[in-house]
Amino acid sequence: MRLKDKVAIITGSARGMGRVFALRFAQEGAKLTICDVLDCEPVAEEIEAIGGEALALKTDVTSEKDTAAMAQKTVDRFGRIDILVNNAAIIGSIETKDFLKPMEKLTAADWDRILAVNIKGVFLCCKAVIPYMKKQGGGKIVNMASTVAFSGLPHFIHYSASKGGVVTMTRGLATALGEFNINVNAVAPGLVMTEAMQATYSQEFYEELVANHQLIHKKVQPEDVAAAVLFMASDEADKITGQTLGVNAGEYLH
Repeated sequence: MRLKDKVAIITGSARGMGRVFALRFAQEGAKLTICDVLDCEPVAEEIEAIGGEALALKTDVTSEKDTAAMAQKTVDRFGRIDILVNNAAIIGSIETKDFLKPMEKLTAADWDRILAVNIKGVFLCCKAVIPYMKKQGGGKIVNMASTVAFSGLPHFIHYSASKGGVVTMTRGLATALGEFNINVNAVAPGLVMTEAMQATYSQEFYEELVANHQLIHKKVQPEDVAAAVLFMASDEADKITGQTLGVNAGEYLH
């Protein structure tokens, strides 16, 4: 098992890719804190059903109080924090698709909402766990970026900017934390049809992207992204830091 007895926090893990990450980590022997603004108990039950250990917390990553409690409760339960996966993120008002609009029609509220979760949330979660990682002599932080951090998307400026910020923050944290044996990397998926993406994009759009914009004409699945996150969180990535690994079947090269 690649994560045997490691303690990992995965934010945004009540559903979608975060849930897949949590289950994969549990299969690899990790003890998990799963956090979300949604109910994480069903995922904790799935983990326990396969013999794993999980602490389910309701956590708003934009709240410094919540993120500090997340770290403290993890240490209280498991004794340490080896891995943080910053997966919690939002796209916009996916129910109405009103986030897909030109720059001049974006409101300050649109901008603030996206960056509060996608940038401030990463910052606060890192701030919460870093003191524990320093004290214990090391750790792994994996931030979830996106292909749009490099390509940019029209009518999607706020989300693209937030994920570009994650890439830059990853580099800065890696530079600051290397001397403490803390690795900080990012994984940048392309379009993966999770629940949120299914509510945002049509199946026809996705099929066209796979057929005409990816070098490998196969759909990227959450399990593919989980494999990359697992690698970055494992001992196999001990000498890798400050990097962003694209998992997009060649949709974008960087």
